[in-house]
Amino acid sequence: MNTITKEFVAKMMDHAVLKPAMTDEDIRKNAAMCVAKGVGDLCVRPTDAALAAKLVKGSGTTVAVVVGFPHGASRSEVKALEAKLAIEDGANELDMVMNIGKFLSGDFDYVKRDIGAVVAVAKPKGVLVKVIQESCLLTLEQVAHACELSIAAGADFVKTSTGFNGDGATVEQVEVMLATCAGRAKVKPSGGIRDWDRAVMFLKMGVGRLGVGSADKILDGAPAADGY
Repeated sequence: MNTITKEFVAKMMDHAVLKPAMTDEDIRKNAAMCVAKGVGDLCVRPTDAALAAKLVKGSGTTVAVVVGFPHGASRSEVKALEAKLAIEDGANELDMVMNIGKFLSGDFDYVKRDIGAVVAVAKPKGVLVKVIQESCLLTLEQVAHACELSIAAGADFVKTSTGFNGDGATVEQVEVMLATCAGRAKVKPSGGIRDWDRAVMFLKMGVGRLGVGSADKILDGAPAADGY
Protein backbone atom coordinates (compact mmCIF):
# COMPACT_ATOMS: atom_id res chain seq x y z
CA MET A 1 0.00 0.00 0.00
CA ASN A 2 1.38 3.38 -0.97
CA THR A 3 1.74 6.10 1.64
CA ILE A 4 -1.51 8.04 1.88
CA THR A 5 -0.34 11.46 0.76
CA LYS A 6 -2.49 14.13 -0.83
CA GLU A 7 -0.63 13.49 -4.09
CA PHE A 8 -1.37 9.75 -3.94
CA VAL A 9 -5.07 10.30 -3.21
CA ALA A 10 -5.31 12.80 -6.07
CA LYS A 11 -3.73 10.34 -8.49
CA MET A 12 -6.25 7.65 -7.50
CA MET A 13 -9.24 9.87 -8.23
CA ASP A 14 -11.57 9.77 -11.22
CA HIS A 15 -13.23 13.19 -11.07
CA ALA A 16 -16.67 13.01 -12.68
CA VAL A 17 -18.23 15.85 -14.69
CA LEU A 18 -21.38 14.06 -15.77
CA LYS A 19 -24.47 16.01 -14.71
CA PRO A 20 -26.84 16.79 -17.59
CA ALA A 21 -26.69 20.60 -17.33
CA MET A 22 -22.91 20.90 -17.23
CA THR A 23 -21.55 23.19 -19.94
CA ASP A 24 -18.31 23.47 -21.91
CA GLU A 25 -17.21 26.04 -19.34
CA ASP A 26 -17.78 23.48 -16.58
CA ILE A 27 -15.54 21.06 -18.48
CA ARG A 28 -12.85 23.73 -18.79
CA LYS A 29 -12.98 24.64 -15.09
CA ASN A 30 -12.92 21.03 -13.94
CA ALA A 31 -10.13 20.09 -16.33
CA ALA A 32 -8.03 22.99 -15.07
CA MET A 33 -8.66 21.91 -11.47
CA CYS A 34 -7.67 18.31 -12.22
CA VAL A 35 -4.43 19.39 -13.88
CA ALA A 36 -3.61 21.87 -11.11
CA LYS A 37 -4.25 19.39 -8.29
CA GLY A 38 -2.74 16.32 -9.95
CA VAL A 39 -6.04 14.42 -10.20
CA GLY A 40 -5.46 11.16 -12.03
CA ASP A 41 -8.46 11.14 -14.33
CA LEU A 42 -11.25 13.38 -15.61
CA CYS A 43 -14.44 11.43 -16.37
CA VAL A 44 -16.77 13.08 -18.89
CA ARG A 45 -19.81 12.56 -21.11
CA PRO A 46 -19.26 11.36 -24.70
CA THR A 47 -19.81 14.78 -26.30
CA ASP A 48 -17.19 16.29 -23.96
CA ALA A 49 -14.46 13.77 -24.76
CA ALA A 50 -12.59 15.74 -27.44
CA LEU A 51 -12.61 18.97 -25.43
CA ALA A 52 -11.48 17.21 -22.25
CA ALA A 53 -8.66 15.41 -24.06
CA LYS A 54 -7.45 18.70 -25.52
CA LEU A 55 -7.57 20.46 -22.15
CA VAL A 56 -5.53 17.87 -20.23
CA LYS A 57 -3.10 17.00 -23.01
CA GLY A 58 0.48 16.87 -21.77
CA SER A 59 -0.53 16.77 -18.10
CA GLY A 60 -0.64 13.80 -15.75
CA THR A 61 -4.43 13.67 -16.01
CA THR A 62 -6.07 11.14 -18.32
CA VAL A 63 -9.62 11.13 -19.72
CA ALA A 64 -12.34 8.58 -19.11
CA VAL A 65 -15.58 8.66 -21.09
CA VAL A 66 -18.85 7.05 -20.04
CA VAL A 67 -20.54 4.50 -22.30
CA GLY A 68 -24.22 3.51 -22.19
CA PHE A 69 -24.65 6.05 -19.41
CA PRO A 70 -26.50 6.18 -17.09
CA HIS A 71 -28.90 3.24 -17.48
CA GLY A 72 -26.85 0.68 -19.42
CA ALA A 73 -29.75 -0.09 -21.73
CA SER A 74 -28.24 0.99 -25.05
CA ARG A 75 -27.81 -1.83 -27.57
CA SER A 76 -24.41 -3.49 -27.55
CA GLU A 77 -23.68 -2.22 -31.06
CA VAL A 78 -24.35 1.34 -29.87
CA LYS A 79 -22.10 0.89 -26.84
CA ALA A 80 -19.33 -0.43 -29.08
CA LEU A 81 -19.70 2.55 -31.44
CA GLU A 82 -19.77 4.95 -28.50
CA ALA A 83 -16.55 3.34 -27.25
CA LYS A 84 -14.90 3.61 -30.68
CA LEU A 85 -15.78 7.29 -31.06
CA ALA A 86 -14.68 8.11 -27.50
CA ILE A 87 -11.29 6.52 -28.16
CA GLU A 88 -10.97 8.47 -31.42
CA ASP A 89 -11.73 11.63 -29.42
CA GLY A 90 -8.88 10.87 -27.03
CA ALA A 91 -10.34 8.70 -24.24
CA ASN A 92 -7.78 6.71 -22.28
CA GLU A 93 -10.44 4.84 -20.31
CA LEU A 94 -14.11 3.90 -20.66
CA ASP A 95 -16.65 3.65 -17.85
CA MET A 96 -19.49 1.56 -19.28
CA VAL A 97 -22.78 0.75 -17.59
CA MET A 98 -23.70 -2.92 -17.44
CA ASN A 99 -27.14 -3.79 -18.83
CA ILE A 100 -28.78 -3.92 -15.42
CA GLY A 101 -32.21 -4.95 -16.69
CA LYS A 102 -30.80 -7.94 -18.57
CA PHE A 103 -28.72 -8.92 -15.53
CA LEU A 104 -31.78 -8.82 -13.25
CA SER A 105 -33.69 -10.80 -15.89
CA GLY A 106 -31.10 -13.56 -15.59
CA ASP A 107 -29.80 -13.15 -19.15
CA PHE A 108 -26.18 -13.40 -18.10
CA ASP A 109 -24.90 -14.40 -21.54
CA TYR A 110 -26.27 -11.12 -22.90
CA VAL A 111 -24.58 -9.14 -20.12
CA LYS A 112 -21.24 -10.81 -20.77
CA ARG A 113 -21.50 -10.25 -24.55
CA ASP A 114 -22.51 -6.63 -23.98
CA ILE A 115 -19.40 -5.95 -21.89
CA GLY A 116 -17.30 -7.94 -24.34
CA ALA A 117 -18.45 -5.73 -27.22
CA VAL A 118 -16.87 -2.69 -25.55
CA VAL A 119 -13.77 -4.60 -24.43
CA ALA A 120 -13.22 -5.78 -28.02
CA VAL A 121 -13.03 -2.16 -29.18
CA ALA A 122 -10.95 -0.90 -26.25
CA LYS A 123 -8.35 -3.63 -25.65
CA PRO A 124 -6.52 -3.35 -29.00
CA LYS A 125 -6.13 0.38 -28.33
CA GLY A 126 -4.78 -0.11 -24.81
CA VAL A 127 -7.85 1.58 -23.33
CA LEU A 128 -9.09 0.48 -19.90
CA VAL A 129 -12.69 -0.67 -19.43
CA LYS A 130 -14.54 -0.19 -16.15
CA VAL A 131 -17.95 -1.83 -15.73
CA ILE A 132 -20.51 0.05 -13.63
CA GLN A 133 -22.88 -2.48 -12.11
CA GLU A 134 -25.10 -0.06 -10.14
CA SER A 135 -24.58 -2.05 -6.96
CA CYS A 136 -27.36 -0.26 -5.09
CA LEU A 137 -29.86 -2.21 -7.22
CA LEU A 138 -28.23 -5.58 -6.49
CA THR A 139 -27.87 -7.97 -3.59
CA LEU A 140 -24.33 -8.70 -2.42
CA GLU A 141 -24.55 -12.11 -4.12
CA GLN A 142 -25.53 -10.38 -7.35
CA VAL A 143 -22.64 -7.92 -6.92
CA ALA A 144 -20.25 -10.88 -6.82
CA HIS A 145 -21.88 -12.46 -9.89
CA ALA A 146 -21.69 -9.18 -11.82
CA CYS A 147 -17.97 -9.02 -11.00
CA GLU A 148 -17.45 -12.53 -12.37
CA LEU A 149 -19.26 -11.66 -15.61
CA SER A 150 -17.17 -8.49 -16.02
CA ILE A 151 -13.93 -10.41 -15.47
CA ALA A 152 -15.00 -13.15 -17.88
CA ALA A 153 -15.71 -10.48 -20.51
CA GLY A 154 -12.21 -9.00 -20.09
CA ALA A 155 -12.95 -5.82 -18.14
CA ASP A 156 -10.14 -4.13 -16.21
CA PHE A 157 -12.25 -2.66 -13.40
CA VAL A 158 -15.61 -3.17 -11.71
CA LYS A 159 -17.32 -0.05 -10.41
CA THR A 160 -20.19 0.39 -7.98
CA SER A 161 -22.33 3.25 -9.17
CA THR A 162 -23.21 5.88 -11.73
CA GLY A 163 -24.17 8.34 -8.98
CA PHE A 164 -27.55 8.77 -10.69
CA ASN A 165 -29.40 5.88 -9.09
CA GLY A 166 -29.77 5.45 -5.34
CA ASP A 167 -26.93 5.44 -2.88
CA GLY A 168 -23.24 5.38 -3.68
CA ALA A 169 -20.65 2.80 -2.73
CA THR A 170 -20.95 0.95 0.58
CA VAL A 171 -18.20 -0.78 2.50
CA GLU A 172 -20.05 -4.11 2.19
CA GLN A 173 -20.29 -3.87 -1.60
CA VAL A 174 -16.63 -2.96 -1.94
CA GLU A 175 -15.58 -5.82 0.35
CA VAL A 176 -17.50 -8.27 -1.84
CA MET A 177 -16.03 -6.80 -5.03
CA LEU A 178 -12.47 -6.96 -3.73
CA ALA A 179 -12.90 -10.54 -2.48
CA THR A 180 -14.53 -11.67 -5.74
CA CYS A 181 -12.07 -9.97 -8.07
CA ALA A 182 -9.09 -11.14 -6.02
CA GLY A 183 -6.65 -9.22 -8.21
CA ARG A 184 -8.20 -10.34 -11.52
CA ALA A 185 -9.77 -6.89 -11.93
CA LYS A 186 -9.50 -3.69 -9.94
CA VAL A 187 -12.32 -2.12 -7.95
CA LYS A 188 -13.65 1.43 -8.19
CA PRO A 189 -16.11 2.61 -5.53
CA SER A 190 -18.02 5.67 -6.68
CA GLY A 191 -20.79 7.81 -5.31
CA GLY A 192 -20.93 9.13 -1.77
CA ILE A 193 -17.17 9.70 -1.46
CA ARG A 194 -17.30 13.31 -0.39
CA ASP A 195 -14.59 13.73 2.25
CA TRP A 196 -10.96 12.86 2.91
CA ASP A 197 -11.65 10.19 5.52
CA ARG A 198 -13.98 8.16 3.33
CA ALA A 199 -11.60 8.41 0.38
CA VAL A 200 -8.70 7.19 2.51
CA MET A 201 -10.81 4.41 4.03
CA PHE A 202 -11.56 2.91 0.61
CA LEU A 203 -7.93 3.24 -0.48
CA LYS A 204 -6.80 1.39 2.63
CA MET A 205 -9.23 -1.40 1.72
CA GLY A 206 -7.26 -1.85 -1.51
CA VAL A 207 -9.37 -0.25 -4.23
CA GLY A 208 -7.72 0.72 -7.51
CA ARG A 209 -9.50 4.01 -8.09
CA LEU A 210 -11.99 6.39 -6.47
CA GLY A 211 -14.99 7.83 -8.30
CA VAL A 212 -15.65 11.34 -6.98
CA GLY A 213 -17.47 14.50 -7.98
CA SER A 214 -15.63 16.91 -5.68
CA ALA A 215 -11.94 16.10 -5.96
CA ASP A 216 -10.95 19.66 -5.10
CA LYS A 217 -12.99 19.78 -1.89
CA ILE A 218 -11.81 16.33 -0.78
CA LEU A 219 -8.19 17.23 -1.38
CA ASP A 220 -8.63 20.53 0.43
CA GLY A 221 -10.02 18.59 3.41
CA ALA A 222 -13.50 20.05 3.24
CA PRO A 223 -16.56 17.79 2.97
CA ALA A 224 -18.58 18.27 -0.20
CA ALA A 225 -22.06 19.60 0.46
CA ASP A 226 -23.89 17.46 -2.06
CA GLY A 227 -23.68 15.67 -5.38
CA TYR A 228 -21.75 12.66 -6.55
